[in-house]
Amino acid sequence: MRGFDVIGNIAVINLPYSSRRQQQEARRLAKKLLKFKYIKTVAIKSGKFKGKLRKASYTIIAGLKSLETIHRENGCLIKLNIAETYFSPRLAADRLEIAKQVKQGEKVLVMFAGVLPYTLAIARNSKAKEIYAVEINRAAIKYAKENIKLNKVGSIRLIQGDVKKIALQLRKKGLKFNRIVMPRPQLKETFLKEAFMLAARGCIIHYHDFLREEEIAGIVERIQQKAKNFNQRIKMLYLRKIGEIAPHKYRVRVDFKVL
Repeated sequence: MRGFDVIGNIAVINLPYSSRRQQQEARRLAKKLLKFKYIKTVAIKSGKFKGKLRKASYTIIAGLKSLETIHRENGCLIKLNIAETYFSPRLAADRLEIAKQVKQGEKVLVMFAGVLPYTLAIARNSKAKEIYAVEINRAAIKYAKENIKLNKVGSIRLIQGDVKKIALQLRKKGLKFNRIVMPRPQLKETFLKEAFMLAARGCIIHYHDFLREEEIAGIVERIQQKAKNFNQRIKMLYLRKIGEIAPHKYRVRVDFKVL
């Protein structure tokens, strides 16, 4: 895992910062990073992502005193404040990979949509008919609205609220989706019940989970058991690690088809 990430014009250092020696090392790295013209702010993450909204605290150690930026990836402009919303630049390839699988005319649902990195990638890189994006964080919704305007995309239907409640509302309206993207945060709840209730026949579900190395082998069986519990038949399509989040712990994506 490299020592820093770049989000827009902000470099986020991923190094310990508690001791005086660690702080000196981080500040030396910050000075080097500011020599790159595209980096205007250097911050260090003060703690882990916490809570349902997956927020973290940041300390600016060099450059401009702002945590708001515009990140560019996959042909999209993504405006955000890194302290108010969760965002990982390391998932850019995953976002584009999913977008390129979307077929013309599909109706897509993106759960836990954040500031719309997956949603925008799909809108920009596919011919989806409609993309529904659900997000509970009001700060993320504010930026999501700006990002829809920035990218001039009209196919996105943005909904603020809890996925469980919104799923019930969408079901009452009779909505079904051809593809459901679930870049879910580290929560015990799987939200597969909500995905199954909104999945049309033949729907592809892209499901993210966070697992230790020894747990990965069992994820397929667990999803199959969940499907059985909800009287669904599924076919597994894809399973792989898409990022290491801690030593021997990974973000994993599982794709499967509802039959």
